[in-house]
Amino acid sequence: MSVDRWLVALDIDGTVMHEDGVIAPAIVSEAQRLAGVGHEVMLATGRSAASALPVLERLGITPEYVVCSNGAITMKRDAAAPMGYRREYVESFDPSSVLQTVRSHLGEARFAVEDETGFYRYTEPFPDATIGTNSAHVTFDELLGHPATRVVVISPDHDMEDFLEVVERMGLRRVSYAIGWTAWLDISPDGVNKATALERVRHALDIPRSRVMAIGDGRNDIDMLEWASAEGRGVAMGQSPDELLAVASEITGAVETDGAARTLASL
Repeated sequence: MSVDRWLVALDIDGTVMHEDGVIAPAIVSEAQRLAGVGHEVMLATGRSAASALPVLERLGITPEYVVCSNGAITMKRDAAAPMGYRREYVESFDPSSVLQTVRSHLGEARFAVEDETGFYRYTEPFPDATIGTNSAHVTFDELLGHPATRVVVISPDHDMEDFLEVVERMGLRRVSYAIGWTAWLDISPDGVNKATALERVRHALDIPRSRVMAIGDGRNDIDMLEWASAEGRGVAMGQSPDELLAVASEITGAVETDGAARTLASL
């Protein structure tokens, strides 16, 4: 291990990628520069592997690991595998109880469940970046009973404040969850998040805690930035919600001004 090597974990949406899907040349250039001198520059995202791996191609980097599905799936580079990566670690749970709980509070919500293979079952259309093409439209009852790595809930009829109150009333137990920018709920196996997956990656790569950097912008990045800030650099994008800004050790510019590129340039 080089004493100078860093583990750099990048969120995708709202961090390296603009809302319209654009990745600025400055981000690509800095990611490639850091990877080129030996740092481990990787993605840590809520996206499924199928929608995360193409972003690596756009960035032009091939890290050893990629954290997907908010930490429930960690991919490892493998030239013989489809798209060059195989599933190395998979965390799953039975989503039946939590799905029924959420539905009892959010009757008009849209649901999607990702299984261990990366296949999504969904009740209503979702943004393509969430579930990709490896998916099927099903009834709510067909979501039950399949081991899940991730459950996604969208409630278009709620504004953010009302949604937060409903989630609080649900009293979700035995799962981990994060609330998105809008009325969006990500549910993972208990105790699983981006930070738990990244700590496993850090240990496998033998990189010290003092040389980790994580950059993110959403509530599902809170654990990741707390983990990175403890001894390294936890960087919140400028447009991040207050809850994320509170746990970050650094704040950079908003995604519209390519703040992530500015932070990468400092390494």
